[in-house]
Amino acid sequence: MAHVDRKVVLITGAGQGLGRCFAHRFADSGAIVVVSDINESAAKAVVDDICAGNGEAMALTMDVSDEESVRGGVDEVVKHYGRLDVLVNNASIFSTLKMRPYDEIPIAEWRKVLDVNLTGVFLCSRFAAAPMRKSGWGRIINISSAVVNMGRPLYVHYVASKAGVIGLSRSLARELGPYGITVNSVLPGATDTEIERDTVTPEQREALIRMRSIPRGETPEDLAGVVMFLASDDSGFLTGQSLTVDGGTTFL
Repeated sequence: MAHVDRKVVLITGAGQGLGRCFAHRFADSGAIVVVSDINESAAKAVVDDICAGNGEAMALTMDVSDEESVRGGVDEVVKHYGRLDVLVNNASIFSTLKMRPYDEIPIAEWRKVLDVNLTGVFLCSRFAAAPMRKSGWGRIINISSAVVNMGRPLYVHYVASKAGVIGLSRSLARELGPYGITVNSVLPGATDTEIERDTVTPEQREALIRMRSIPRGETPEDLAGVVMFLASDDSGFLTGQSLTVDGGTTFL
């Protein structure tokens, strides 16, 4: 088991979906979890659940696309706990997007997706790296997507944003490695969560499953162990890498 006991872990977009699963897994393993979400009530609900199970967590309302919101959020974490050990950049816009050709995507939607999915990763990493550099240890884990490997159509802004996350991770790995900070990307396949997606039919979901070497639905728990590993000392010599967790749909 990856050892993260008493590590201070900030997870963005942790009020639902993958982020919520990660928050519970870290808390169950003894980490101190900062549940960050733009939705204040959702973040507090996750914290309440964690604390009810004797875990330790705090809620943080933060808009990852807003520089001052991120700066203030990280400052609040460091002020409260004295350090920040792990950042999981999970916040993303996807489930609310409608499938449509690239030339029908409104420019405002393009910018919003890039602002949250890519600029958000940049801003959170930028401010989180400062306390990590001071302590000489840190883990930054960026959630990209296996659609980058597939070049999936009709989500071109989402695919572009997640491809950017991989490039950003590799460059940051070079810059932050000398300070004991690793930066890696996780590329999930299509994952079943409680978040509804009107644009995916049951037939499309079954077609995705048939493409996998492990032919079943993917769950958030399939990803949590990989994220935990990347947050631990066990991954200390692994950086700048892209770990695809899609049941063997793609091999890159």
